[in-house]
Order: sequence, then structure tokens, then C-alpha cells
Amino acid sequence: MRYNKFGTTGFDISKITLGTMTWGKQNTEGEGHEQMDYAIEAGINAFDTAELYAIPSTAEVQGETERIIGTWFNATGMRDQVFLASKVAGPATWASHIRNNNLGFKRDQIDEALGLSLDRLQTDYLDLYQLHWPARKANYFGKRGVHTISNDEWEDNFLAVLESMQDLIQQGTIKHWGLSNETPWGVMRILHLADVHGLPRPVSIQNPYSLLSRGFEVGLAEVCLRENIAGFPYSPLGMGRLTGKYLDGTANASSRLNRFSQYTRYNSEASLLATKAYADIARRHGLNFTQMSLAFVNDRDFNQSTIIGATSLAQLKQNIESAELTLSKDVLREIESVQAQYPDPAV
Repeated sequence: MRYNKFGTTGFDISKITLGTMTWGKQNTEGEGHEQMDYAIEAGINAFDTAELYAIPSTAEVQGETERIIGTWFNATGMRDQVFLASKVAGPATWASHIRNNNLGFKRDQIDEALGLSLDRLQTDYLDLYQLHWPARKANYFGKRGVHTISNDEWEDNFLAVLESMQDLIQQGTIKHWGLSNETPWGVMRILHLADVHGLPRPVSIQNPYSLLSRGFEVGLAEVCLRENIAGFPYSPLGMGRLTGKYLDGTANASSRLNRFSQYTRYNSEASLLATKAYADIARRHGLNFTQMSLAFVNDRDFNQSTIIGATSLAQLKQNIESAELTLSKDVLREIESVQAQYPDPAV
């Protein structure tokens, strides 16, 4: 396993972070425990979760993923060996089942969310606490752009968020904080306020990034590089699209895009055509398509650790092994050729 310094934290994080959002829905508690056991043995030292999980989130499974991680910590005593990241949910009608819809980033909302997460995780601190998505109108979760902010009831509360995060860090309940599904404007606005008021900067940003979704490169990548913010990408396989299993017919009925019809971000015609073109590159060069897709994400300078998810140990093993793959200049050149033909088919 390879390791990187994670932004300004000083922590040496594994190139692969174990994503957990299927535990409690697509995976049982026992399977989640097996994945954590295997990940630790393979050198992974970071887990990412959220109060929202399991996915798709419903009242019945919300919080289950954190609970499963907590029972593993209790059974193994390995909390101090893991860089643990979780997230607080922002406002959204589809997430109203969380905390009786008391969603947002006011201090009382953050305190309630963090307290419940810590209880489920059976720990008294998080290494990284992230705002899961913006509270304002913004382009995230597959939305291409923002064309108006009329009727946006959001008021800039970033300074209050920064003050809350400083208090939580001083209390010891979190060590660092980060962003997720954020935009260049949001990141730079927060960094400016943090610097002006002497408050703790966010150390990372967790946004989607893959061969099918490279919008992060426009603005956010430069912010990460110049401001020493750790890129922490999720969905590097486009919800499984970039494994090729939906091309060759090996995806079964329980595969995410077959089981959950609401996930359409990677279903456009351009996404399907681009996926086939990328799969052809892997075939021509004798590469495993899944590992080629992950290796591309792993080796971007602005990404410090790639969040991978798996529903089986076989998938997990294959994904982790991508950390040892470096793509040749010829492969990268061909990837850029496909990107030019199908630019960002899934935002």
C-alpha cells in the first residue's frame, strides 16, 4: 500500500480509503466486519462513512453503517489505528427522515448529528468531520450548473460553521474538518473567512471524480493544489459503471445500478459510449478495466486518497490492488483522447 500526507493534517493516509455506504443495505453487518478486517490487513488505515448511510438512505437503515463500524471497533479495539471520517447531512427533502428533518449546519444541528454519530461509532472523536453537501443552491449530485439563485433562502453562515468547527476541535470531539460536494466558490469563500478570522481551515474536499466525471478538474483541482487541500474523491468507478460489468452482462440483479433505478447519473448515452471506449483501452493494453479506472484517479496530484466501495471481498481485493498500478503514458494519452470525445458525460 502507498501512503500520502493528507493535506495539512500531517497524517500519512493510505492511497485507498475504505468506503462503507453499502453496509446495512447491500451488505450485512458480518460482511462489513469482513471488509474492515481485510482492509486493515491490506494496509488501509482510513474509513469513510456518514450519518446518512446506508445508501439508499431510508428511516429503516439510516445510521446503520456507523453502527456496524462501531461494533467492529468494539470487537477489535482498533479505533486508534484508523483515520475515521464521517459527515453531517445538509438540508434536503429526500433526507427528511434524518434527525426529524433537523438538517443543516447550525451549531445545535451539528452538535446533535455529531453526538449521534459518535454514539453509533462507539468512539469519542472523529479524525475528520465533513459537511456532506452545501446548504445552498449549488451544483452537486450530478447537477451540471447553477443558473440562478433566486428563491434561495440560504444566508451565508460559513463564519458560524468555522466557529463551530474550532470549538469542536478544541473540545477534542473532532481533529479536523472537511467539505463534500462543494464548489470552487464555496471552498474559496470558506478559506478566505478562515484566514481572516484565524479559524481552522477545511483540510479536505470529498467530491465525485472518475473517468466519467472529471468536472473537479475545472476549478477545484487548482484550489486543492494551491491551497494544500486534500482531494478525497468518491465514486471513482461511477457506481460500478467503470468495472465493465454492465457491458459484459456480469452485473447481477443485486448490482447497484440494476437494483436502484433512481441512480441515473452514469446512465446517459454518452456515459455508456465513453465506458465502452475506456474498456477498449484496458483490453488493448491487457489491463483490468476496474483497476485501470481506479489507477487513473489514484495518481492525480490533487487526490490524496481514493474512496472505494465494494459489496464483496473479491471486489475489495481487486480495488485495493489498483494502488500498485501506474498507467503508462500511452494509456493516459488514449484516455485523454476519449475524454476529448466524451467530455464529462456524468457531472
